[in-house]
Amino acid sequence: MTELTLLQAINQALHLAMKKHKEVIIIGEDVGKDGGVFRTTEGLITKFGKDRVIDSPLSEAGIVGSCVGMAAAGLRPVAEIQFSGFIFPAMQEIVSHAARIRTRSRGVYTCPIVIRSPCSGGIRALEHHSESEEAFYAQVPGLKVIMPSTPYDAKGLLLAAIEDPDPVIFLEPKRIYRSVKEDVPDRYYTVPIGKAKVVQEGQDVTVVSWGAMMQTTRKALEQLKDISVELIDLRTMSPLDDATIVESVRKTGKLVVVQEAPKTCSVAAEIITRVNEKALDSLEAPMRRVSGPDVIMPLYQLENYYIPSVERIVKAIQETHAY
Repeated sequence: MTELTLLQAINQALHLAMKKHKEVIIIGEDVGKDGGVFRTTEGLITKFGKDRVIDSPLSEAGIVGSCVGMAAAGLRPVAEIQFSGFIFPAMQEIVSHAARIRTRSRGVYTCPIVIRSPCSGGIRALEHHSESEEAFYAQVPGLKVIMPSTPYDAKGLLLAAIEDPDPVIFLEPKRIYRSVKEDVPDRYYTVPIGKAKVVQEGQDVTVVSWGAMMQTTRKALEQLKDISVELIDLRTMSPLDDATIVESVRKTGKLVVVQEAPKTCSVAAEIITRVNEKALDSLEAPMRRVSGPDVIMPLYQLENYYIPSVERIVKAIQETHAY
């Protein structure tokens, strides 16, 4: 066991994957000599060489397009996109090719690529640096979508993603890259993709969140000593583990979903829809979303007004409980 930050856990996962699987390579802008914009790939080029840790040109379409070809040829590329807001030039390669290769080839080929990217706000970054686009990818058949909230899960989920035969979008909340630490096993291990985690059991209200918002939600729960909250870390947006959520809601009768992304057509909306379909008869109160507003993420002076606060989460849980 070693106490690691989320960033260190990702770096350790990449090291272990490259050591175990010779077909794993890393490609992206500045991932080699500089170790990536946040230093998540630091030291890997020294250990594995420039043929397996590749500094690419500044072209997201070129990075992901190259990965699709590499995957078809038997490699397992891990692409790094410097910020999730920069990924859009590669959407053609992700949606029209990577996500469709299994279907297009009738199962003859798969596309085992992982696309890593820092996401979400909270670090006073510039435009296109702070988006939470998990719902974009969750709507695309053929893609798996992951956003961890702890170092342990980040390592295990990334290793599972690298082993997966299909393309995975691995979103890393940069606000908690270095602010969250926990003991992480030094060994190689995986965390199942598509399985939510019940972080805290409770009887009164079910609260679901993921990514950096899990930390804010935990702080909110510290102020709610009189309400028994069952807290669920979603971890994977696609496939979505609605079974764990529905089971919890059947127990509590009440649901609050906390996300940083905008409200409309979001992962929170999908969760609420599935609970409505499968557990309507158990509901004792309207389900609530605590989310970012339906506007573009503002620049740093207004960033804290956009990101859901402890106060907003506390209010939503209290009102749901009291309904």
